[in-house]
Amino acid sequence: LLGSGKKEVPGEVAFRLHDTYGFPVELTTEIAAEHGVSVDLDGFSQSMEAQRSMSRSAAAAGAGSRTEQYREVLDQFGPTTFAGHSEDSLDARVLAVLDNSEAGEGLAEIFLDVTPFYAEGGGQVGDTGRISTSTGVATVIDTTSPLAGVICHRAVVDGAVRPGQIATASIDGERRAAIRRNHSATHLLHWALRTVLGDHVRQQGSLVAADHLRFDFSHPEALSHDQLLEVERIVNLEVLSGAEVRTTTMSREEATDAGALAFFGDKYGDVVRVVRAGSGSVELCGGTHVASLGMIGSVVIVSEGSIGSNVRRIEAVTGTASLALARGALDTLEEAARSLKAPPEEVLKALERLAERHRGLEREIRSLRQARIAAEASQLAAEASQMAGVAIARRDGFDADVLREIAIAVRAAEDCRGAVIAGTPDGRRVALVAAFAPGDGLDAAKVVSAAARVAGGGGGGTADLAVAGGKDPGRIDEALALAASQVAGVLGEAGGSARGDRRS
Repeated sequence: LLGSGKKEVPGEVAFRLHDTYGFPVELTTEIAAEHGVSVDLDGFSQSMEAQRSMSRSAAAAGAGSRTEQYREVLDQFGPTTFAGHSEDSLDARVLAVLDNSEAGEGLAEIFLDVTPFYAEGGGQVGDTGRISTSTGVATVIDTTSPLAGVICHRAVVDGAVRPGQIATASIDGERRAAIRRNHSATHLLHWALRTVLGDHVRQQGSLVAADHLRFDFSHPEALSHDQLLEVERIVNLEVLSGAEVRTTTMSREEATDAGALAFFGDKYGDVVRVVRAGSGSVELCGGTHVASLGMIGSVVIVSEGSIGSNVRRIEAVTGTASLALARGALDTLEEAARSLKAPPEEVLKALERLAERHRGLEREIRSLRQARIAAEASQLAAEASQMAGVAIARRDGFDADVLREIAIAVRAAEDCRGAVIAGTPDGRRVALVAAFAPGDGLDAAKVVSAAARVAGGGGGGTADLAVAGGKDPGRIDEALALAASQVAGVLGEAGGSARGDRRS
């Protein structure tokens, strides 16, 4: 859209960027402003309100009944007990099973009295795993908390899982371990960013997934390379310390007095869970964490950038993902070393030698290009001096930029008025150029435009210099004939005097 030349981003486009692609409207506005383009914020608001109206209608049509079902589960059985801080697998009673086939064939929502599955919240994704009974197996694809106190296991059921059955609920332990590493790393990142940048840094959002972490924070400008390295260094020093990650439960007031920071997106009651990670990180957090920082493995910052006014985003990887990243970088380095026929530690020097050679070849090419342009211009200037000072010629194998330089050189030659040159650079396209000295009555734009139409194209410029293109190389000679006729007509009306004659 920005490349189309429009001066305003329509509101519905800004909304689609927000709703479909996750672009905050602040980010769209910031990027647009960098290109001198405004955003129709009123239109954005109208689109947002239209979506909200649709959502309200959908809720009235059936989503509300689903919420009532969740409430009935809560009223009948009480809150789900979450035991996932200490257990990866346990036996539980199936309280209720709701059909969720409208979301996909075989899908159901299962509710247990106690569960090791963490429900998505506070930036941490929900757990996956299996719930098995004597009559069926449910593959849990997501865990959510649609109502405070209720943990919902969204699953694909093979066989039957029925209320009242005893089930074995087991999370995907490897996936949970990766999530724990990334969650504890976000706490260390928060602390390290505040250490390096200042106490104004506050978390503005996060995503704690199995394969990476994302951390949004308040800061007015991009971090320098050195600042990013320092943040990464501090975090990894804490990881290497292997310090225990301690969790305690206390009152909200006690946690505040202890300097605990609230993580963005979490809701806290009067009693809170405080996570202490390393020498300085103290956060209120209900998520799952490693037992000691050494379990995180290395933390590698992958990217840092703006997502809105005064809001930055860091993405990073830990554990096996950071090892895979490092292995990939080493493989790339070794492949580059083989291509350059140099040891890995000499790759930069080999690249610099290759770049210098490339620069030398470019200089040689430019020199040869200029020599060829000069030779072509000299030949055409000689022809022009015998044709009322204007050369009209075909030259194939040159693009429009080269033809332009040749025509300008002819125009500057002794006893020359200028040149009209056409040709095909590649056998598929047509390039046309005209360059005339001012004061002769010749109009390069008119000559080129008319000739280009013959060759199936168009273009223009000024009376002194014009460039055009076409699509029919088979009509180049016809186009040049028309140009010659126009030039002859103008010069005939002017008496055909040569430029050199006028000077004398």
